[in-house]
Amino acid sequence: MKFSLNGSVTHETFDALGAVRVLDYRKHRVLTFDSVFEQSKIARKKPWLPVHEYNRAMLLPLAFHEPAHATVLGVGGGVMISALHHMLPACRIHGVELRRAVAEVAHEFFAMPDDERVRITISDARPALQKMAPGSTDLILADLYNADRMSPAQAHRRFVDQCHQALSDEGWLALNFHLAPARDGTLIRHLGRLFAEVFLYRTKSNNYVIYAGKQPVTIPPSNDPALEALEKRLPIDWSGLVEKLMPQLRRSADKQQATA
Repeated sequence: MKFSLNGSVTHETFDALGAVRVLDYRKHRVLTFDSVFEQSKIARKKPWLPVHEYNRAMLLPLAFHEPAHATVLGVGGGVMISALHHMLPACRIHGVELRRAVAEVAHEFFAMPDDERVRITISDARPALQKMAPGSTDLILADLYNADRMSPAQAHRRFVDQCHQALSDEGWLALNFHLAPARDGTLIRHLGRLFAEVFLYRTKSNNYVIYAGKQPVTIPPSNDPALEALEKRLPIDWSGLVEKLMPQLRRSADKQQATA
């Protein structure tokens, strides 16, 4: 079979939703569903180091608050779980993945950690969120994609409501988004009603990450020592990532007090 991605096929399996393939390159390993789009990508010698820019950008909430508990919706190759596990030795991590075959591949071929700090649930993200206790997690990273498009659930207000309810008072939500959301559109306005801060990040490939935090923050300058400290824990150019943050909405102090 001829693949659009030209890596060497290391593993291939199928489930009810289609193919799950692992492709190897000299330095990298890729998870793909349709052999056109890279669902996950790791450095083979450093599987805890995210390769895709959007994966790195999704970790930016760590510049504002260090979570004791993190939730990853859409495990894929386990890239985000591996990065969090490497960076945060005390953090408990809950991964939610729709496809059991994908989670198994993440463990076997992408070195996704398998220890007591990491729990994986095989489920659709929405019922998994419903089962989470209010305020039970400090960080939600949502990366819900099928073979060729983003799950529409990520743009629904009910999904955002569920994430907001599950997040602690210091919590952050990061959404990997396929298109630029309208600044005055339904999603951004709804995030602005619920969260104190809403930021946007645009990748070089025109992917977007949307961030929503429950507490107001100040974007640190690129020379902030805290970013240098993060760089030592995970070398992904934190300063360069922070420089690309674009504020979208900020809830006023008066409104925060009124809704507290």
